[in-house]
Amino acid sequence: MYHNVCQTENESKGLSISKAKLELQLEYLSKNNYATFHFSELVNMKTLPEKSIVLTFDDVTENQLIYAANLLEKYNLKASFFIPFAYLGKTDLWNFGTEKIMTIDQLKQLNPKWIELGYHSYEHKKYDSMSELAIQKDFIKCNSIIKENDLQVFSALAYPYGNYPRNKTDNQKFKNLIHKNGIKFGLKIGNRPNQFPFKDNYEIKRIDIKGEDSFLAFKLKLRFGKLKLF
Repeated sequence: MYHNVCQTENESKGLSISKAKLELQLEYLSKNNYATFHFSELVNMKTLPEKSIVLTFDDVTENQLIYAANLLEKYNLKASFFIPFAYLGKTDLWNFGTEKIMTIDQLKQLNPKWIELGYHSYEHKKYDSMSELAIQKDFIKCNSIIKENDLQVFSALAYPYGNYPRNKTDNQKFKNLIHKNGIKFGLKIGNRPNQFPFKDNYEIKRIDIKGEDSFLAFKLKLRFGKLKLF
């Protein structure tokens, strides 16, 4: 799980990773023959190669277009980019408002051979603080933008902040609702590798890659997930 891609090592911390670190990591995946997949490819698959990975980038920040898109193509790797629809052409106002979010035209510049688009909600709110009606309205707004702009967006949903209802009853209602809206895969954080087929398509774990992670930390996370020493 990636977020921002920055230009310098000094900026590489938290949700921002430097382009140099990102390239080193993607080069490693390519040279070590990791197979990358779009979620749309997983729908009808029963098994995957042992070294398989899904690369995800949340928020469709402009820096992902500037730095990440070319690197994915350079190393022949696929990735999923997740859209917070209310902020297209604006900034990450749910955060600090310092990162530009791609415009519709910029999203259309992304090569679908390498980059598949997915949902990241409309307003980047926490799902466990939203009513069922509010979540349904959120989907309606997302789908309206998709339809009006003829965007190709696959029905995979990255939960903002990795957040979703945990209470058993609310959890089932939430999963029923996103299923009703055609969502095929739901992504949390979890920081552990997944087994495929997924145990629960609506609780897919992602490994959080931080900007300050060393190359060794990246390789260990790739294999084991988040360890206590990180």
